[in-house]
Amino acid sequence: MNYNEDQYLNLAGIQHFSFCPRQWALIHVEQLWEDNSLTILGQIVHEKAHDETQLEKRGKVIITRNLPVYSKILGINGYCDVVEFHQDEDGVPLIHFDGKYKPIPVEDKKGHSKTIDADRLQHCCLLYTSPSPRDRQKSRMPSSA
Repeated sequence: MNYNEDQYLNLAGIQHFSFCPRQWALIHVEQLWEDNSLTILGQIVHEKAHDETQLEKRGKVIITRNLPVYSKILGINGYCDVVEFHQDEDGVPLIHFDGKYKPIPVEDKKGHSKTIDADRLQHCCLLYTSPSPRDRQKSRMPSSA
């Protein structure tokens, strides 16, 4: 089954719901949010991760930030903070780069790993998404052909 774009669930929302359904409803349904010291610190730390103009190449690794992704089959969309594309013959070709690359989402959370699966669920969803078609139209990142 393929979902329409207006039916997609947001990746961050999936993480929020898995962590706490009430938190999810407050943020995504009621659109109520109040920052605290931890969320403000997270915003500061994520400033570079959300800067989509930051595209860099380090040897055989291409690093892109704030990469929009989606899956029509799973009906999800969202943004990857950081994705590393490692040159690998079993990977996929990328526009503007020679060779083939395997995408590796980088999810960096502050503190110790949680004992619940909320963050791992979000990371797992990232593995089953593709770069957004709108991103290919802007041609700002190495998207698969």
